[in-house]
Amino acid sequence: MKKEIWSRIVEFFFIALGATIAAFAIEEFLVPCTILDGGIVGVGIIINNLTGFKLGVLTLILNAPFFLIGARKIGRLFLVKSATAMVIFSFMLEVFGDFVNATEDHLLAVCFGGVILGIGVGLVIKYGGCLDGTETIAILINRKTSFPVGRMVLIFNIVIYGVAGILFGVDRAMYSLLTYFITSKVLDMIENGIDQAKQAMIITDDATEISNLIYSKLGRTVTIMEGEGLVSGQKKVLYVVLTQFELGDLKSIIKSIDASAFITVSDVSEIIGTHVKSKSLVKKGIIPEEIVEENNDAPGNDAPETKEV
Repeated sequence: MKKEIWSRIVEFFFIALGATIAAFAIEEFLVPCTILDGGIVGVGIIINNLTGFKLGVLTLILNAPFFLIGARKIGRLFLVKSATAMVIFSFMLEVFGDFVNATEDHLLAVCFGGVILGIGVGLVIKYGGCLDGTETIAILINRKTSFPVGRMVLIFNIVIYGVAGILFGVDRAMYSLLTYFITSKVLDMIENGIDQAKQAMIITDDATEISNLIYSKLGRTVTIMEGEGLVSGQKKVLYVVLTQFELGDLKSIIKSIDASAFITVSDVSEIIGTHVKSKSLVKKGIIPEEIVEENNDAPGNDAPETKEV
């Protein structure tokens, strides 16, 4: 129990640190040179430049509806971490807004701002949160369709950069796009990016209970295989494909059922094919209907549709 508490403390510490680093990059490098970040923060920077309204307050206000929409659809822990990151991020934007700008050289702002922003956002994502409401909506759409999270976010950002080009000049749009790619590469180095699918192999004695929880809470079906350990004997091996954002919830599920389970997580380079939806699974008797009903009745949970990431 103490170990789990300390683990949560460490996670929230690095989320807070990442949010602070990201705010520093925005206020000290990007904003002074009218270079936009992606997502809702980018929209906030546009409004800030046009109206002079405080960026920290704008970011909080603009992100709130997106997190409220996702409140009943995404894991509570993810929402708590994301909300914490967003509040700290917005507060630190106001703090750093009074500091002397790090540079007014556009190339330096793009390079160093992009790298520092990537480190900050990467830390937040690595420890189970996110800093932008558009990512929350992208995750929800990804759970209903096969459209990748990263591609959806990229399309949204391209629209923002197009608006920036119209309002502030084409060069600002190009600087912003270059910053986005630098930030994405740094994200890849820290946590393999926000759109990287993951595959998990779980060796356990409690295959049925873990599989049912993975389905009911994450909407992911699980392949169950027979295994035999050289020392431990007969085991069940579970295979599941999921997103980076769901890894924290997966680990929590497994720890709550079988703390001694052996887990490996690796990247997935390509996915071919789709899963059947949850209703089909119930009709075929593969997933018991009571699992879906229990998930529907649980506070803050809706029965998810099962799909491939």
